[in-house]
Amino acid sequence: MRKINIYIDGNNLYRSAKELGFNVDYKKFRGWIRQKYNPTTIYLFIGLVPDRVKFYEYLQSCGYVLVFKQTVSVGEKIKGNCDAELVLKAVSDYYTGSFDSCILVTGDGDFGCLVEFLKENKSITGILAPDRKKCSFLLRNKNIEITFLNEQYHKFSDKL
Repeated sequence: MRKINIYIDGNNLYRSAKELGFNVDYKKFRGWIRQKYNPTTIYLFIGLVPDRVKFYEYLQSCGYVLVFKQTVSVGEKIKGNCDAELVLKAVSDYYTGSFDSCILVTGDGDFGCLVEFLKENKSITGILAPDRKKCSFLLRNKNIEITFLNEQYHKFSDKL
């Protein structure tokens, strides 16, 4: 049986859905992913905000493995970009044999080098990009299957 890991850029998924007028139902999203891809593990990379503990517990109860990034406040904004953590985890998992193949959930071009690495090593199934219009050319030009979630949100989200 093939081991498939999914690595979710939590901020990219959340913000893209919001901008498109959806609120992700993470339990439904987990079910949709499980049904479609039958992953071994689903990692959700997310900024750690201390007063959101209940939300994190909910995400874990839905079956996500959370990987946190310490956040910092910059004025009114909370910053906690998890790109480096996602890349490090995926590459580390590749080298330890934790998966046969993986799927990235992001539209962020910063992951282009990771996609190239995984493609060269025949270890990526595809990308789930949260927004067709905002998916970076740096991912689109990798000749990897990209599923755009724009057409899928109705299956696992609530309209705002």
